[in-house]
Amino acid sequence: MSSNGAPLTTETKTVGILVYPDVEVLDFCGCYEVFATTRLDEETRRESQSPIRQLLISETRDTIVANGGMKIIPDADFDDCPELDMLLVPGGHGIRALFHEPAYLDFLKKMARIERLASVGTGSLLLGAAGLLVGKTATVHFHSVDFFREKFPQTSLLPELSMVVDGNISTANSIRAGIDMALYLVGRIYGEAIATASAQQMDYPYPNETFRARNGKR
Repeated sequence: MSSNGAPLTTETKTVGILVYPDVEVLDFCGCYEVFATTRLDEETRRESQSPIRQLLISETRDTIVANGGMKIIPDADFDDCPELDMLLVPGGHGIRALFHEPAYLDFLKKMARIERLASVGTGSLLLGAAGLLVGKTATVHFHSVDFFREKFPQTSLLPELSMVVDGNISTANSIRAGIDMALYLVGRIYGEAIATASAQQMDYPYPNETFRARNGKR
């Protein structure tokens, strides 16, 4: 945060959200709401828009049926996806099926050097399957701890932490932790004052320093 509370930057950032069959709705919708609520000037909140542009991305533009039956229409597919500043990988019942889908794994590998890469819940399993967590530290949903350790022994797993940040990769272990992580990322990009105002607008408690216990580089 700048010394006078002004945004650290006013640049527009483009966030891609990976969607797939049986994706967990709140894994990405919670983060989506945080990004959509973000404003650079609270005094013009009603007249202005978020500086974060969000795109739902999938292998094709065909309608996706999420967990619970919600239907999602992607904004872009892997071939026409524009340049992104951040990619969010949510979890869900369909995540393990993607281990056998080269298109998803290849897309993630292309995102390896993106400015910020984030996952929610079991989304970190897909990052692991794409080889992006080798030598890294991460967290995952508590139901998948043993599976994660068996499949990705070269990743240091810290399931007791809600969120782990290692280099450009942030992983959150639950729906709530995903919302907290989205606020954290807004704070890192635009400043904590901006992130705090977003949380207040949502009537959501801003994550404290205890939550931010993490391993790896900020």
